[in-house]
Amino acid sequence: QVQFVESGGGLVQPGGSLRLSCAASGSIVSTLVLGWYRQTPGKQRELVATISRIGNTYYLYSVKGRFTISRDNARSTVYLQMSSLEPEDTAVYYCNTSPATDYWGRGTQVTVSA
Repeated sequence: QVQFVESGGGLVQPGGSLRLSCAASGSIVSTLVLGWYRQTPGKQRELVATISRIGNTYYLYSVKGRFTISRDNARSTVYLQMSSLEPEDTAVYYCNTSPATDYWGRGTQVTVSA
């Protein structure tokens, strides 16, 4: 069984930055593709970014150039550096593997508002 604990969210003004962290547990997590997802009320969860064990990345088109995903395999931790935040980035952010397991953490709320 794997577990994910997300942190680092908060309230930020448009144009601001936040860094999200996710501690992943489970012996095989460090070997898998990890990803950040986000969800807003009434919408399906969407995949924002992924990173392979060796650092290959994917980004949702709307966050490309603004978000950077990274990981620390030794600590089983994945990060999401978010810059130039826009109100449309407001969501609860989750991490999981990609494709996702059935085990979701509580997520961390990111609110971008003036």
